[in-house]
Amino acid sequence: MHPPDACLPPLRIAASYLRGGTSKGVFFCLDDLPAAARQPGPVRDALLRRVLGSPDPYGQQIDGMGGATSSTSKAVILAPASRPDHDVDYLFAQIGVDSGLVDWSGNCGNLSAAVGPFAIARGLLPPARVPRDGVCSVRIWQANIGKTIVAQVPMAGGQVQEAGDFELDGVAFAAAEIGLSFLDPAEGGAGAGGLFPTGRLVDELDVPGIGRLPATLINAGIPTVFVNARDVGCSGTERQADLNGDAQALARFEAIRAQGALKMGLIATLTEAAQRQHTPKIAFVAPPADYRAASGRQVRAADIDLLVRALSMGRLHHAMMGTAAVAIATAAAIAGTLVHAAAGGGARPTVRFGHPSGTLRVGAQAVQSATGDWQVREVRMSRSARVLMEGWVRVPAEVLGAGS
Repeated sequence: MHPPDACLPPLRIAASYLRGGTSKGVFFCLDDLPAAARQPGPVRDALLRRVLGSPDPYGQQIDGMGGATSSTSKAVILAPASRPDHDVDYLFAQIGVDSGLVDWSGNCGNLSAAVGPFAIARGLLPPARVPRDGVCSVRIWQANIGKTIVAQVPMAGGQVQEAGDFELDGVAFAAAEIGLSFLDPAEGGAGAGGLFPTGRLVDELDVPGIGRLPATLINAGIPTVFVNARDVGCSGTERQADLNGDAQALARFEAIRAQGALKMGLIATLTEAAQRQHTPKIAFVAPPADYRAASGRQVRAADIDLLVRALSMGRLHHAMMGTAAVAIATAAAIAGTLVHAAAGGGARPTVRFGHPSGTLRVGAQAVQSATGDWQVREVRMSRSARVLMEGWVRVPAEVLGAGS
């Protein structure tokens, strides 16, 4: 006679906890997951929810590894490469804190910086591909959106080098720099076609209760809806405390995001937006201005090209999502977008933008074809990553039955 589920020992699953850029997440190798969770579906979703501690009606994820923000409620699954000329497959899950929604619709650009180091440490690359010293170039297949990311991971003495003097605003401590190249980042994700899904650089959204406002709807890195800060009653210098306690303001942004998702073809009806919280992102832009970052450091208008604030999972992000930075770089490089206008126009192969925690420099290689269509060959930025903990996560055994 089998004991009841409550008496079964908890599952013990090999995992690591890594910081990548300004995010943190629980990393797994596919083969280390329980057999029932190695395939997409409700069992895998239930397992990841329980690992992170969602859904949590208290919004704290106390009974899990999540950190109660969109930046820290994330999971990554790596597997040997399924595509030629790649080293590893990377699958990302964004887990809702209170809702428990598991959203597979996009990538996490910040955690992309940790994929290469984790893959090297777990032996997913052939030893001949990994230099003892120097830089290991890791070609990553981003399985959520079907795109290639190349990470330049520093090595020292046969190990990933984590220590360094690279400073990333939004991260307290310096670390080694990891270069990221997002190759041909447009057209990722189901339901969105082309860099500009509507075929226009600026659309007009008609949002109930708000009215009509211009928006740039772009799909590079991650589908993103850009609006002007002044059109939504903002300055572009906001910090988290200025918006995240304002339920009405957040509801307005969600209404705009939903209309943008509908216009981009990401959803068929507005009601579907609630089940697709990870994408599209919504961001607002403004010309440069002086402001004080979350760390207390003064950011000068003269040191940046524009201001950008972005929301993730319904809240203002404390810094900037890496995938949204790809969209920012791309839109800034293309004359006629709201982002390009906020940056002052002109040639913009690279931009430095201000976000709540400081600044970030990104560059895009965008070209226009003879037919007038735009293509993005590559977007570049620098991040850092670090292993915070490695070992096993433990979850109740009944979680494998909860998803069936």
